[in-house]
Amino acid sequence: MSDSRIYIALPLMDELENLPHLLEDLKKQTFSDFQVVVCVNQPDAWWDDPVKQSICQRNLATVDLLANSDIDNMVVIDRTSKGKGWDAKHYGVGWARKTVMDHISKIARPKDILLSLDGDTSFGNCYFHEIVTAFQAFEEIKAIAVPYFHPMPADNNAAARAILHYEIYMRHYFLNMLLSGNPYSFTALGSAMACTVDSYNRIGGITPHKSGEDFYFLQKLRKFGAVLIWLEEKVFPAARFSDRVFFGTGPAMIKGSKGDWTAYPIYPTCFFEEVKTTFEKFKQLYQTDEETPMSAFLQEKFGENFWEPLRKNARTTQQFERACQLKIDGLRILQYLKWRHNNHVSNDEENLACFMKHYFAEESFVRQTNWAEFNFKTSPLHFLNTLRTFLYEKENRWRKRIKILR
Repeated sequence: MSDSRIYIALPLMDELENLPHLLEDLKKQTFSDFQVVVCVNQPDAWWDDPVKQSICQRNLATVDLLANSDIDNMVVIDRTSKGKGWDAKHYGVGWARKTVMDHISKIARPKDILLSLDGDTSFGNCYFHEIVTAFQAFEEIKAIAVPYFHPMPADNNAAARAILHYEIYMRHYFLNMLLSGNPYSFTALGSAMACTVDSYNRIGGITPHKSGEDFYFLQKLRKFGAVLIWLEEKVFPAARFSDRVFFGTGPAMIKGSKGDWTAYPIYPTCFFEEVKTTFEKFKQLYQTDEETPMSAFLQEKFGENFWEPLRKNARTTQQFERACQLKIDGLRILQYLKWRHNNHVSNDEENLACFMKHYFAEESFVRQTNWAEFNFKTSPLHFLNTLRTFLYEKENRWRKRIKILR
């Protein structure tokens, strides 16, 4: 890895306002051996839509700005000019990310590094250097899930409240997964992940989902091998209302600002413990059927005899346990949590308070907070930010302690 090059995979759609800041961050990097591959994109039909034409024009301006940039070694893939945009079936950030990543996979060496970014993300001067250093230091890893932190919007209280709620949801989910020892304990952000080109090719590349492509991509990498979840450096994705993708930060903020957080509930910690108990029974399940907390869900999802086909294809207990982990993956765990939640009456604030008291009861912040008065809608922004920062610091401590998901 000592002579590895970084290839930046950068999908852009309506990012003209943010682009100058991103270009400045690129120019300030202490590690200079990198190439940027950009895909400026939108559906071609938008050129004939009066509501969307302004985005097309800004995308054309983005292509022009990139063409006149003083960033060396930049490739711009134009999927925005009239006649070059996406068709009705293939469009969205998933296709844009696949376009740049596939391009990189064809020109880079296996040992080179593919680093995924978004146009609204900032990062420190040593970010690229630490990415390269991490792959050098931990030769077993196939990918990195980079720590993140959303800056607070200074002039928009609604956006600030929405991003704090969303980030608290994400950190609560991550910490529950991590503290229960789950192998899929990662947060997938398109602006905060990296892998080797060899790993990218060996998993068959990224699948171009219209949204959530980053989650599925990182899950494929996790199934392939070890993932590093700790870096000193972190990325700072923008917190803004955005409907450019179908779900994720921007859409969550839009729905949340209207009072709809049903897609992002604070799950009871006991649900995660049920997943943990199920994973702990894999060894026993190789010998005989046994009831697990997830049994009813797995039967509903996959039908009868969920375990038997896995047993037949495994010669050892270790092979069976591995097969179970591959089958009950991050997506299935999320589906199970939603399934449990649909049949369970609970309150987000109460669930979060129980989580805090369960894991961090001795912390002064937890002891001094009147959790009965905590409310995502009415608690002061400074309290929500303190809560977010508390969870961020706990998450970072555990990321650093565990370092690698194996």
